[in-house]
Amino acid sequence: MNKIEIAQNPNTSPETLKTLATDKDSNVRWYVAKNPNTSPETLQSLATDENSYVRYGVAQNPNTSSETLKILATDKNSGVRWSVARNPKTPVEILQTLATDKYSGVRYHVGRNPNATELIRRLVLMTDSKLAQ
Repeated sequence: MNKIEIAQNPNTSPETLKTLATDKDSNVRWYVAKNPNTSPETLQSLATDENSYVRYGVAQNPNTSSETLKILATDKNSGVRWSVARNPKTPVEILQTLATDKYSGVRYHVGRNPNATELIRRLVLMTDSKLAQ
């Protein structure tokens, strides 16, 4: 089994995934970031990875902590913020911030997030109508 196969295997131990999280190959780190067995601590360290696809994987992972999602919600890459907006574990206060993101795809997924309140959905609509003018 090669490193990528180990990194993407949902039965790989959190300890092995922690070791693979420091691999020089960004593809290995990306699969670690997406793995449902990756610990919140390992995901936190991957949240500052130079590769945006790795950060994108962290933002999608259901084990990512609220603190890490908050950091990723300010990522320069809109795809990372889009993934935070889609994560069903993203807290309301982070969704509220993302509701006024300059990229419509981020706002769209904020509105579709199960944690979005009616107030947040209205904020998305107001932001979209202001930007359309």
